[in-house]
Amino acid sequence: MSKASKIYVLNGPNLNLLGDREPDIYGNVSLNDIEKSLSSYGKENNSEIYFKQSNHEGELIE
Repeated sequence: MSKASKIYVLNGPNLNLLGDREPDIYGNVSLNDIEKSLSSYGKENNSEIYFKQSNHEGELIE
C-alpha cells in the first residue's frame, strides 16, 4: 500500500459562518459539514486531510 497523501485545507475569514450567514446566498452547508465530507473522501482515497480556519489571514501564513 502506498503512503497516504497529506492535504492541507486553509479556510480564511468568515468561512466559519457558512450555513449560518445569509443562507439564501451561501447555502445551508456548514464548514464542519464540508470538512466531514472531505475527510470521508480522503479516507476512501488514501489521503490525510488537515483543516485550519482563521478569521485572521496572518495566522494562516505563519
